[in-house]
Amino acid sequence: MRLLWTFLLVKTLLTAVFSAPPRCQPGNYFRGHCKATKDEKPKCADITLSYCDDMPYTKTKFPNILDHRNREEVETSTEYLLMSVVDSLLKGECSPDIRMLGCSVVAPSCENYKILKPCRSTCESVHKACARAFESINMAWPYFLDCDRFFVSEEEGCYDPLEGLRERHEVMDSPTTMEPSTIIQFTHHSNTQMFNILKKTAEQCSHISRTYSIGQSVERRDLLVIEFSNNPGEHVLLEPEVKYIGNMHGNEAMGRELLIYLAQYLCSEYLLGNSRIQTLINTTRIHILPSMNPDGYELAYSELQSGFDTDYDEDAGFSWQIGGRYNAQNIDLNRNFPDLTSLVYNRRRLKRFRSDHIPIPDSYWLGKVAPETYAVMKWIRSIPFVLSANFHGGDLVVSYPYDFSKHPLETNMFSPTPDEQVFKQIARTYANAHATMSNHDTDRCGANFVDKGGIVNGAEWYSIAGGMADFNYLHTNCFEITVELGCDKFPVEEDLHTGWEENKEALLTYLESVHKGIKGFVKDEDGRGIKRATVSVKGIRHDITTAEKGDYWRLLTPGIHIVTASAPGYTKAMKRVHLPKHMRKAGRVDFILKKAPLDQDLDDFLIPSMGSYDRFDPYNQLERYSMRQSGQEEERQEKPWWWGYFARSSSQNPSWLLRN
Repeated sequence: MRLLWTFLLVKTLLTAVFSAPPRCQPGNYFRGHCKATKDEKPKCADITLSYCDDMPYTKTKFPNILDHRNREEVETSTEYLLMSVVDSLLKGECSPDIRMLGCSVVAPSCENYKILKPCRSTCESVHKACARAFESINMAWPYFLDCDRFFVSEEEGCYDPLEGLRERHEVMDSPTTMEPSTIIQFTHHSNTQMFNILKKTAEQCSHISRTYSIGQSVERRDLLVIEFSNNPGEHVLLEPEVKYIGNMHGNEAMGRELLIYLAQYLCSEYLLGNSRIQTLINTTRIHILPSMNPDGYELAYSELQSGFDTDYDEDAGFSWQIGGRYNAQNIDLNRNFPDLTSLVYNRRRLKRFRSDHIPIPDSYWLGKVAPETYAVMKWIRSIPFVLSANFHGGDLVVSYPYDFSKHPLETNMFSPTPDEQVFKQIARTYANAHATMSNHDTDRCGANFVDKGGIVNGAEWYSIAGGMADFNYLHTNCFEITVELGCDKFPVEEDLHTGWEENKEALLTYLESVHKGIKGFVKDEDGRGIKRATVSVKGIRHDITTAEKGDYWRLLTPGIHIVTASAPGYTKAMKRVHLPKHMRKAGRVDFILKKAPLDQDLDDFLIPSMGSYDRFDPYNQLERYSMRQSGQEEERQEKPWWWGYFARSSSQNPSWLLRN
């Protein structure tokens, strides 16, 4: 009897199993291979994927377009892993467009039990805008964002997965006044974002702007400059050249961001017909290098991202917690330039010794010269810059040369240049136009300089050797100041808009101040410009020299000046110049020099030679360094830097990420 009952039980179980309707395999519902019963048919369900919770719809369905059967399969897939990190990979470029487009495939919209496919036109638009971002990191366009394979046309009943995003953009971008205005995103920008913004800005204003690289950092990042001029790429005669440099110390970010905003502002306002900006750009050649130390910034930015919520202090901000001040060789770039100031101090008592166009000593090249320093030195030697500012953080003040004390044992000693009055004038130009730098409030950042009006002689504040500002003044025609933008070196994003509003007028006014003093030509009797003729001002032991075709600019304070032009093989010419106090433009002062026998002055033999001004990198140090770095880079780059992350995190080999 027991055997009979056992037989009947087994028979019943087998009948139940084999008579049950066959279960559809994943994805077969949409291939027509099987049909689910009414009770088994999947329903639309709430979207529970954390990276897709901001889609313009709330319901999805499994299996999805990629045949993922449930939420768990999506969350463990390489596709979803890429969506979760794409913002970091692309440094914010095309965010959140790429992620939301991916969500439309892994979590498609569902209505009335049916999956709706996203629009092909939306995919094609995003692909056109973002393909270059993927190319920049050597990654293939994701297969699941294939516009022909997983997206459909409007005629087939698609939906726009970026609809909600566009609505938000329209609200944010709508001007609050009837007047057109420049729209700027006041955020911190990664290096990739910065490069893209500068290039897009130059493309938008291609008739007045261009970008160019002056070299590369230790880690092979471009030192990218954006230029504004009515004739970009060329020196225009009698048009002065100005430069702004930011982020020399990688963890001092405010200057970097201000210069990115300034580039966008100049382009946009020029197009909108702002007469002040149009006049500035049509009469001035402006060069902006937002980041001289992109490697240091990358370190500071990454440290900030990893510890953003825990390291911030309301009083100190991020100033002292994060690294990145130095470049990738651990060099402080503002101590890495040739120390020409010491040479001036050692020889200042010699008769007719000048404090200008001092050659770089050969001994300098035997030390460690950072590629960023090298690139900037070549840059300022190649363009006849007249005026410059470099931006830092840590206090609120404008400092001016000399930055190195004239006494070796005094670190806070007033150490003026021959152009003390000119430097004070241009320093006050920035400080007075700044919202708070020169006010008399003693309970604020920069209060130590209230009695000086927000400006200070650099060496009197604290002495440094090898600074960039001293090098500009002593090696070239360029007058450079250092602008300290605030006590918080890496401010939170909420403070960036305030920083822009406080500095915008100062940034523009300082650029306009290059049109003070005198300008003109030094020519021979046949009307040909004389290259490297000397223009001297009586009472100031600092000369400037003419550019390639004989034009020059000399910053001066208002008053009466005796100006002399001279060149080897020509007689000297002298003029008395009166500059009224409220003169808005540079005075035009031309010189014509007559040919004369070349008569070498006896004093030339009494002044010890310091070498040739044209002698630059005589030992080819940087060339060998670049070759060595290039070889190491090629060995390192067999696979893209991001490959290991996906290879370790995925159960399958995600070769579809590779471009080749």
